[in-house]
Amino acid sequence: MSTVLIIDDNPAVREALSLMLSLRDIDALTADGPEAGLAILGAQEVDLVIQDMNFTEDTTSGEEGEQLFRQIRQRFADLPVILLTAWTHLEAAVELVKNGAADYVAKPWDDHKLGTTVVNLLELSETAREVSRVRRERQRRRSALAARYDLRGVVFGSDATERVLELACQVARSELPVLITGPNGAGKERIADIVHANSSVKSGPFITVNCGALPGELIEAELFGAEAGAYTGANRARPGRFEVADGGTLFLDEIGNLPLSGQVKLLRVLETGQFERLGSSRTLKTRVRVLSATNADLPAMIADGSFREDLYYRLNVMELRLPPLTERRDDILPLAEHFLGGEARLADDARRALEQHRWPGNVRELRNAIERARLLCQDGEIRREDLNLPIATTAETHRNLDEPDAETIQAALEAAGGTVSRAARALGLSRQALYRRMQRFELSPD
Repeated sequence: MSTVLIIDDNPAVREALSLMLSLRDIDALTADGPEAGLAILGAQEVDLVIQDMNFTEDTTSGEEGEQLFRQIRQRFADLPVILLTAWTHLEAAVELVKNGAADYVAKPWDDHKLGTTVVNLLELSETAREVSRVRRERQRRRSALAARYDLRGVVFGSDATERVLELACQVARSELPVLITGPNGAGKERIADIVHANSSVKSGPFITVNCGALPGELIEAELFGAEAGAYTGANRARPGRFEVADGGTLFLDEIGNLPLSGQVKLLRVLETGQFERLGSSRTLKTRVRVLSATNADLPAMIADGSFREDLYYRLNVMELRLPPLTERRDDILPLAEHFLGGEARLADDARRALEQHRWPGNVRELRNAIERARLLCQDGEIRREDLNLPIATTAETHRNLDEPDAETIQAALEAAGGTVSRAARALGLSRQALYRRMQRFELSPD
């Protein structure tokens, strides 16, 4: 049961408010003045305060109420406070609302309206406490993760990225091959770097090969090396990436582009640690931790015969799936601020535009957009037009046809008498979800 503290020097007011609250299953505590009210707040858990603005007879300045409000705000920053006033001029009460008071109510009050306000504030306070608890728990987890592992300074804000990072760090200590999947530009190489940094071979080299950036006839020479004369232009012997990465990690990006002949040799290296340079019959040995990445559908490539099934299962002992940026939207603003590096600031409309865009190019597209906007912006502030992002269409936003519009939400609130929890149930939403939509449409419970 929620608890409301009533601070008023008039016993009739305290009794009337207590009765009104009891009819709504809300426990009421009462105090006849600021000193008694603050003592109760220090001794008991209270969810909301209803306080008068004057406590001395024939006083109408409101200074006593203002002082009490500021004392409550200083000691209990998140505690909602409703101000009661009998003044004809309410400017001072309005000013306190601007400074953090939840609401003000003129005497004599309307029981239904005040009761609805109290219920909604209690629900909102409960939601805020839960959000705060989740935020603290998230911060605790992330601090523990950063203290335990080397995250290479990665910037993130979403739970989805946190899960990928945690799993990457957990598998890093094993010597098993890891396949990192996800769309282009999502940050797969960054995840590979983190795996290496937390592995048993972290003191060794970290070598990257982009299999999609090399001609097919050169990939084998790049990976396994070549003797002089092994192919046109090979004037001298050169080691391959497996030799260079010995004792460390080899990251094979775009592994789906590896030709079948290279796949056979790669499978052999993974199984035996042995290979030969092109043009040589001498067998070399290496000890390398292999990480690979792809944005391709490898099972589909297996079905059409362009990728070996045995190699797939050898590479995919552990898979790390990095979601696209549109599935981890809490990463967008932290990454944008990181790319800005303090050289510019984001205006509110730019922040909204960044959050609304679907980012088909993922983190790479976001970085490019921020760097371009930083050059174009005026006075060090990036606005929406500086980002030059396309306006999302209805199809791109994937709007649910059952999503309630402003009129539907307003009708539900009116039918529920302004009680947010009842309106949320009628709409099939949680209270938190309804509050977010009310904020978006600038709707009031009243």
